[in-house]
Amino acid sequence: MRNIKYTDSAQFQCLEHLREAFMDLYLVHCGIEHCQPSHSFGPAFRDEYIIHFVLEGKGSYTAGGITYFLSSSQMFLIYPGEEIRYSADPDEPWTYAWIGFNGIRAESTLKNCGFSRQCYVLPFKMQEDLTGHISGILNAFQLSFSNDLKRNAFLLFIFSLLAENYNHIAGASKGGETRYDYGSNVYVEQAIDYIKWNHSHGINVTDIADYIGISRTYLNHIFQKELGISSQKFLMDFRLHKAANLLISSDLPVAEVSAQVGYDDSLAFSKAFKKKFGLSPKNYRSHKESLDRFSEKQPSVNELPPITTPKDR
Repeated sequence: MRNIKYTDSAQFQCLEHLREAFMDLYLVHCGIEHCQPSHSFGPAFRDEYIIHFVLEGKGSYTAGGITYFLSSSQMFLIYPGEEIRYSADPDEPWTYAWIGFNGIRAESTLKNCGFSRQCYVLPFKMQEDLTGHISGILNAFQLSFSNDLKRNAFLLFIFSLLAENYNHIAGASKGGETRYDYGSNVYVEQAIDYIKWNHSHGINVTDIADYIGISRTYLNHIFQKELGISSQKFLMDFRLHKAANLLISSDLPVAEVSAQVGYDDSLAFSKAFKKKFGLSPKNYRSHKESLDRFSEKQPSVNELPPITTPKDR
């Protein structure tokens, strides 16, 4: 393995030959360069994925037989094993930053950032945050386990920015509609888990949507799709079933049961409960106790006379 190399000059800052510290997604090299006019690289092949971020100036990039002309706030992707070439503009040479990386999650991560074999070039925003994270990588150049973690953390921060950037791009292309990364069943499962652990705290549908990171409208849509009921009805039914269990398994006053399932107003709770079960909370408890006493008086299965069939007779 080659030793880690760190270069720091007025025109070129680079950290390269990094160790493969993480299997899923790891940094190979990273840098910032102020290119000279017409400075070029290639034709060449790379062994890792590389994203270049154009910070200033202009240049061109050729991949897949197509040449792209780029300027500030655009980025381009290099795929491993693909012949590429890129060159700075002769009049307004670019300054770019880059990250080289690899790992078993590289392809899926790039997909969630908007890149594909049909899309090598994308615009990017948040340039200040991006260059801050790249500077964080370059500053963690000494060989230590803590710096391994720092560099990988900054790499993940960069990809989180790019995924957020792609969500904005995709949303704009759909007339402002937000793009969501996961299937509806994943969001519904997350919502149900949140309800299970927080229903006693007076949460509402907006709280659930905000926690997951989706809109209230979309939350309701996926509940209808996956469960056939609205998110509001699911939350209310969950609370009322919890209340019913508490009424028959404890001696808590109705007001306390109401509070434990997230109702501040016990009167509102009683009305909702009666609408759901046809009985007030107090009558529900009494009715269940009566049924239990009735069941206790009935003979058990072993005490009942055997059932005879015509053949037995």
